[in-house]
Amino acid sequence: MKKQPLYIGGQEVMTEETRPVYNKATKEAIAEISVAGAAECKAAVDAAEKAFQEVKLSPYERYEIILKAANLMRDRIEDFASTLSAEAGKPLHDARGEISRAYQTLILSAEEAKRLKGETIPLAGAPNCQHKLAFTIRQPLGVVCAITPFNFPVNLAAHKIGPALAAGNTVVYKPASATPLTAALLCDVFRDAGLPAGCLNLLTGPGALVGKYLTKDNRIRMFSFTGSVPVGKSLQKEAGFRRCALELGSNSANIVHEDVRDVKKTAELCAKYAFINAGQVCISCQRVYVSRKIYKEFCDYAVAFAKNFKTGDLKDPATCLGPMIAEKEAIRIEGWVNDAAAAGAKILTGGHRHGSYYEPTILTDVTPDMNVIKNEVFAPIFSIIPYDTIEEAVAGVNNSRYGLQAGVFTSSLYIAHYAAEHIEAGGVVINDGSSFRMDNMPYGGVKDSGIGKEGPEYAIRELTEEKTIIMNFD
Repeated sequence: MKKQPLYIGGQEVMTEETRPVYNKATKEAIAEISVAGAAECKAAVDAAEKAFQEVKLSPYERYEIILKAANLMRDRIEDFASTLSAEAGKPLHDARGEISRAYQTLILSAEEAKRLKGETIPLAGAPNCQHKLAFTIRQPLGVVCAITPFNFPVNLAAHKIGPALAAGNTVVYKPASATPLTAALLCDVFRDAGLPAGCLNLLTGPGALVGKYLTKDNRIRMFSFTGSVPVGKSLQKEAGFRRCALELGSNSANIVHEDVRDVKKTAELCAKYAFINAGQVCISCQRVYVSRKIYKEFCDYAVAFAKNFKTGDLKDPATCLGPMIAEKEAIRIEGWVNDAAAAGAKILTGGHRHGSYYEPTILTDVTPDMNVIKNEVFAPIFSIIPYDTIEEAVAGVNNSRYGLQAGVFTSSLYIAHYAAEHIEAGGVVINDGSSFRMDNMPYGGVKDSGIGKEGPEYAIRELTEEKTIIMNFD
């Protein structure tokens, strides 16, 4: 069985304590990872701090290294994809898609290394400042801690590590315990691309343990975290007067107005966005508010699509649905759906668990107090809710502690503008679903969905200090 070491200061480090990593479809142990303790966490921050002080790569050198790492990832796509499919339970074609996105994310990050810039301040426009010149520059923060989730472990790591390195920071990288093997492959491509020792350090092990050690180390200047609301809020509290970028999930909503161009196409798209990656997507289509005039038609099309969303061998190109990350999560959502049904919800299709697999499931007759509506399901289910007016639909969308992204389907410019203006979310997508995300766009939420933005150009703003320079020529 593969033994996966830590990666600290350019060296592979094995520890006495190890944890198994499982193939999520077969439940077979496929590797053992080293578990970082207090000494290893300190050593990783030591290495990152030393590299930040001593390694002074120019922006162009950072561009070259990140671009080379991206190209190496592309060259090794089958190794990445097969590993990702096994440890995350993704169908192989979906795993290849994630690696292709991560490749693009690293290219975007590399380009941003060449675009670090400040701005000129019109100081001469102020009284008695005609002989002064002012401008800003952007400088790296120092050591950044990147904490990534299991659902898109490669691309979301690229979104944190790529911009951090492009800005001139060094990184301590803590992947999800369920998906650490692709993290090691990612560190390999950066090492092979020529990234100096200490600039990227990998720590694996339970988040509660490793995170405790890292948050206590005040040399870490910023934490970039994607994960659950409770953990994110705890991290922010422990970080104190340090920067945090937090992407904490959602119960994303979509509105389908009566004037939508193609009801069948829209219903199938919403269902696809609900079920892809077994629903384990922060912006998964969880709630769909559908105009009462097309409600039954929409439900019929969605159910037909769900019944053809195939489960099977993850290597089969026809397979659409893999297992959830752990059987306990499938058991959790089974309980939520059963509770909803007991309280009056109707299951149009699905509603059954098979080990770690949960069937594509559609609910109606739901109420706002049900777990399947008010909380993040992170499972292949969604609920369809009828509405009579756009104001009613928007109020339903906003009746949530979350606000990451929302989708609105309509042919009306007025409806699109009204929804975009009034929906409380970090992003509103018109005529596509809440799950739409391109890696060069700003991405982040409001309310309990988090703080800060991802997307390399936008992340770099938070990964750098803006310094003002004033020159007096009087």
